[in-house]
Amino acid sequence: MNHSINTVTTDPNIPQTKPLNPVEKFVNNSSSSLVLAGTFILLFGAVALFFIMQPYFEEVHLDRMNTIWGQAIMIMGFTLLTIKLAFIGYILTLYLKYKSIASVSDEELPTCTVIVPAYNEGELVYKTLKSLVASDYPVEKLQLISIDDGSQDNTWQWMQKAKAELGDRVAIYQQPKNMGKRHALHRGFNLGTGDVFITVDSDSIVKTDTLRIMASPFVVNPDCGAVAGNVKVLNNKKALIPRMLNVSFAFSFEFVRSAQSRLGSVLCTPGALSAYRREAVFNCLEDWISQTFMGEVSKIGEDRAMTNMILKQGYKVLFQRKAYVYTNIPERYKNLYKMFIRWERSNVRENLAMSKFAFSNFRDGAKTGTRILLLNQWLKMTMAYPAILLMLFFIITYPVLFLCSTLAGILVFSSMQAFFFAKKHSISESFWAYPYSVFYAFTLFWITPYAIATAGRSGWLTRDLTKKQLKEQQVVAMSS
Repeated sequence: MNHSINTVTTDPNIPQTKPLNPVEKFVNNSSSSLVLAGTFILLFGAVALFFIMQPYFEEVHLDRMNTIWGQAIMIMGFTLLTIKLAFIGYILTLYLKYKSIASVSDEELPTCTVIVPAYNEGELVYKTLKSLVASDYPVEKLQLISIDDGSQDNTWQWMQKAKAELGDRVAIYQQPKNMGKRHALHRGFNLGTGDVFITVDSDSIVKTDTLRIMASPFVVNPDCGAVAGNVKVLNNKKALIPRMLNVSFAFSFEFVRSAQSRLGSVLCTPGALSAYRREAVFNCLEDWISQTFMGEVSKIGEDRAMTNMILKQGYKVLFQRKAYVYTNIPERYKNLYKMFIRWERSNVRENLAMSKFAFSNFRDGAKTGTRILLLNQWLKMTMAYPAILLMLFFIITYPVLFLCSTLAGILVFSSMQAFFFAKKHSISESFWAYPYSVFYAFTLFWITPYAIATAGRSGWLTRDLTKKQLKEQQVVAMSS
């Protein structure tokens, strides 16, 4: 079944893609076709060149094997490839065993507080609140809180408009100044009365049944401390980057997090949609709000930090595949790499934090799987700099071999994501796995090593507005 936002759906919460006029449709299809065609020409051309130059590459291989460094590199490469394939096989086994938890009845559903922090979101927060109120969660059990974190734009006005239309269904608050998302959530947790907290980003739209699906695991599993939702790309027809990431997101959430959920150890509950047991939150709330890194107060990674602190208590963190949230992602390269830097800095910090308890007896039952997930995270981090150095070495010494082997590897590993997306969603859209892998390999490879080197920085990076953007939002507000 295709859950993509671009398919016809009866869910009133999910906005439909605006039909393109003939000229826009032609331009959009043409540019997409050119990108896909160019990608496959590049990939298959690299494979063809590899076979054509096979005698030369064999000679290079023999020369390298005659040196100690060459032998060391070959052994290390083979070892890492073996570990990677073994880990993929392990994740695949877990994924095949995954089952989402069905929604419980209205009578069984717990009281729920939904918290929506907002900063410089403009009209998007209005749409988010409207979609939440349209949910099929029992009204008497649902509390909806939205907090403006000192926005510079018209976010507060849009929240007031939502309040005027929705009345008592939503409560809105305004921070005296911009204090960060973590502080906005902290205020929401303290204001909330529900047995379950659900956090939703202010640029995200939920399906009508999302909230009840998110809350149900807490009813049927007393060991469940947190739940991660299934994040889909909302703007996946507006630009090439969101379209490419649509496939990557599906693989990351529906494949990887499904596998992690089998272990009760989803490593990160996403900011776009997460749920927490009230008791688990208040057990760690003060540690969470006062968390520091390298002597500085932490202003990023609040989702991964909360996940870690709940895992540390012995709770399980699960994933609900059918709890869909549609969120906007960056459409430009600059905003995309800033988002990835923030995510990777958070991963560096929280991998360190998780390592302090993951190898202890932090919960009853099996813990080996959780440790394997963490070790895989560490492998990625520890190999970041050697991989960069090795890449530079091959570019300088054997540029053709580097290009051919890199593109051939992309063709193989991207096919796994493409096959997964084709089977679960759309065959035609699955081909975007290949351009994204090429795009990442040649333009975003530096993210992890840079994030490691700058892990102490806490800037949000992606929400500050230019004067032009502020003026545009004011025009939109006046016209509305």
